[in-house]
Parts: sequence; C-alpha cells; structure tokens
Amino acid sequence: MRKPILAGNWKMNKTPAEAVEFVRALRPKLTPYLQQVETVVCPPFVCLSAVADALAGVKIGVGAQNAHWAESGAYTGEVSAAMLEGLVGYVIIGHSERRQYFGETDETVNKKIKAALAHGLTPIVCVGEDLAQNEAGVTDTLVSGQVRAAFAGIRAEQARTVVIAYEPIWAIGTGKTATSGVANRVCGLVVRGTLAEIYGEKVAQAMRVQYGGSANEKNIGELMAMPDIDGALIGGASLKVDAFVQMVRITAEFG
Repeated sequence: MRKPILAGNWKMNKTPAEAVEFVRALRPKLTPYLQQVETVVCPPFVCLSAVADALAGVKIGVGAQNAHWAESGAYTGEVSAAMLEGLVGYVIIGHSERRQYFGETDETVNKKIKAALAHGLTPIVCVGEDLAQNEAGVTDTLVSGQVRAAFAGIRAEQARTVVIAYEPIWAIGTGKTATSGVANRVCGLVVRGTLAEIYGEKVAQAMRVQYGGSANEKNIGELMAMPDIDGALIGGASLKVDAFVQMVRITAEFG
C-alpha cells in the first residue's frame, strides 16, 4: 500500500524567524499523524537551515523548492542538489511557476531530477496543463509527454523513489479545483498509466502521485478518497497551521 505524502510548498513566504515560529507550532499538532502520513514542509532557501534545526528529531520532512542540475559553477543565484544534500530530504522540481516565470523546460526538469537522485534527495516532480490546453482537450497527451520527458534515462529503481504531483495549472491559486474524479483519472490513467508503459505495472503501482491545485482542508477528504491520489502538494493552505494540520489529519484517515 502506498503511504500518502502531503507536502507544503510555502513559495516566497516567511522569513527565517517566521518559519521557525511556524514549525514550532506545527510540530506537536502533527505528531499524532506522522506514522500514517509522510509530511513535508518546503520553505524558501533562506529558511531551510533554521527549519531543519527546528524539526530535528521529528518525522516531518524538509524540502527545497528547486535545485540546479550542475554540481557547482557560474550560476548566480542558483542552489545545487549537492548543496542541499544533508540539509533536506526532498526537492520540488518543475513546478508550473518555475516553468512559467523562469523558463523551466522538460529538458531541465529531467536534468534536475537526475541531479537530485544523485544526491539522495526525493524529487517531487510537477506535471500539468494550463487552461487553454485543458479546454483544447490535450491534457492526456501533454501530461503523458511531460512524464516521459521527466523520466528519460532514469532507471526503474531510481524512479520508484520519485513523487509525481499532477497540478492542473488553471487550478493553482485560483480557488478552482479539478473534481476528484477528473484528478483521479489523470493521476491514475494518465500519469500512472504512462509510468506503467515506461517501467511496468509493478513499478508504476509502487510510485506515489499527488494532486496539486488549490487543495485545502475543505476538499482534501474527497481527493484522498480516490484510489490513485496518494497525497497533495499544497500551496496557500500549507501556510496556516490549523489548515495544514487538518489536511494531514484527514489524510491519515485514508492512510
């Protein structure tokens, strides 16, 4: 059985002091559910060290929001997977905002996944379509293509550790959410189906596929009840202690 994973993507929010205060409030409230739900917080780079220290000895994972594919070099403003090794356990790769605002491509996503895996990090890889693509009926083709490109040249034993987040771009930050049935179909038939074509059914069934797109405490139960949704990549709701705790609690009921 796949263990559900909830990851909070804080985006460009919270100073180091605010981040520490937040996770200190979060720790005791999440403790009862950490056996059933793999729980991760992904603060901005400047907060990672302080948050990791504040969560030492607690089974709440810490993730980065991005990583460069190179080990080091003349890439001003970038942070490599090598720098993150030992500091965090997870890294979000290919988020739609990175693709939209910072030129992330399927090729760079693939290179970043390989770099993350080489340094023992668990990639949370984002795929998904925008509104125009959704309305044009190309969701399945587009998402399947993103999955194939992301995993090009990655061996099955490596792929098993990767988490995929299906995030319909039209639902991010808009308050709109794909219906649970639609989300489950894309997560299962399209994402997991493509993984099965690449690696075989056994590997595909072992891999976890999250939903990401305005997931919150009001709709998480409906989403987690779906057989092919193994958690959520959460934006705004992860910035509120009580909302995030409630989402983990509800997910634990399905874990």
